[in-house]
Amino acid sequence: MITYYDDRSVRITSTAVRVDGRTYPLAELGMVWHRRGNRSWRVLAGRGAIGAALAGPLVAAVLGIGLAVWLHRSAVVTIAIVGASVLVGLGVGPLADVLFEHLDRSYARGSREWEMWARWRGQPVRLLHTGDALRFGQIYRAVQRAMESASATQKAIGSSGSSPRPRSRP
Repeated sequence: MITYYDDRSVRITSTAVRVDGRTYPLAELGMVWHRRGNRSWRVLAGRGAIGAALAGPLVAAVLGIGLAVWLHRSAVVTIAIVGASVLVGLGVGPLADVLFEHLDRSYARGSREWEMWARWRGQPVRLLHTGDALRFGQIYRAVQRAMESASATQKAIGSSGSSPRPRSRP
């Protein structure tokens, strides 16, 4: 038996799909498809907040430099204001790494709800519902590989019919 995907709630093997304790033998699964939900405004607002947090200190540094030039003070005062503004801009560096990591994870998880459906014993069944796009893609691809492998095995044994195949992309 080959395991294509395994985590705390989903296990895809060459013989079955197990999701949240329910097991669906591959031989009983027909067509597999997916649905995606609407965008989550909460996720998009979070991305905007991260962008504002990244841009805020940089905007403050540019405004400080503009203020220093606009005030027409002595060279020492202008240099002090510009220096402070540059330090504020540079201070965003270590923070930017953390914020970019959160932003990157946000895009990997996605901003939609994803559902995977299959025809099981002639009835449509929702196999999986998640908001994590990366995990959904891994699971969907694992189901595709398992079904392709099962289909190839059936044909090698001499099966007269062909199994429906899942769509090529989630």
